[in-house]
Amino acid sequence: MTDTSVEDAPRTIAFLLVHRFPMFSLASAVDTMRTANHTVGRQFYRWITISFDGQPVMASNGMKLNVDYSLETVPSSDIAFVCAGTAIDFPEKAAVISALRRWGRRGSSLGALTLGSHVLAEAGQLEGHRCTIHWENRAGFQEKFPDIECTGNVYEIDRKRYTSAGGTTSMDLFLEIIRRDLGTVIANEVAGQFQHERVRSPSDRQRVGPGRDLASKSVALRRVIELMADNLEKPLSVVQLAKEGGLSVRQLERLFSSQVSMTPGRYYITLRLERARALLRQTPLSIFSVALATGFASQSYFAQSYRLQFGCLPSSERRPEQ
Repeated sequence: MTDTSVEDAPRTIAFLLVHRFPMFSLASAVDTMRTANHTVGRQFYRWITISFDGQPVMASNGMKLNVDYSLETVPSSDIAFVCAGTAIDFPEKAAVISALRRWGRRGSSLGALTLGSHVLAEAGQLEGHRCTIHWENRAGFQEKFPDIECTGNVYEIDRKRYTSAGGTTSMDLFLEIIRRDLGTVIANEVAGQFQHERVRSPSDRQRVGPGRDLASKSVALRRVIELMADNLEKPLSVVQLAKEGGLSVRQLERLFSSQVSMTPGRYYITLRLERARALLRQTPLSIFSVALATGFASQSYFAQSYRLQFGCLPSSERRPEQ
């Protein structure tokens, strides 16, 4: 039997699946690697799946997936991703956190798909690293882990930490991994197989909020909206926004009027209120603390603005236990 050299051995990517993991994010990652293998004509990548006890795991869509290993039997891998979807609390969480800490102490490369970033952070594996998470969960993440730099980008690779915002961004993350491993030509060929028109880079931003498709908008508008999204606790004035965006106030107002049919001020307060709603739903912060965190100095003005925006008071967003 001929020995296989270390260089010819496939890179092993592990996926630790927790209850209600995101099937689409997992499939996007795995199929991207499968297509890379087909493109180069050999098994460059190998993937394995893990659950707490080696038993099948139910995805967020209700389907159950058989896995290859348990936490106790899993072999070493080149990168281990934790895949978490609709919930960050699950029965086996303590064991998963313990395993991630153990792997981190060994110097392992770790990654996260969708809400997996929250689990990695709880395990202390994102300290001193940039990361990202789905935009719906970013507000709660930032409140719970204020010392971790959580960007609004589609994915992040920071040394040995790989995080994506979920959905199609899993494909973008793995296309970047493929580009680093096999080159730009192969990565583009793989993207082409999925009719993925543009491979997004780490600097590409996620959508900012519900119902916003900014891809077709001007670069100037997107730049100002990103400034707004990055300054919700201490809102910038229209004059400051115009200056930072390289525009006059009149140009800024015309830009918003023509492209989003809103004044800059109205758009800004909408972003702040959407962040407030996320905080109310995702964290136990008091309503006054949420108001302060989104730039409202007065709780009464916050409540009034919230009701005008969403048709209900902030208190109605609270779960019974909050």
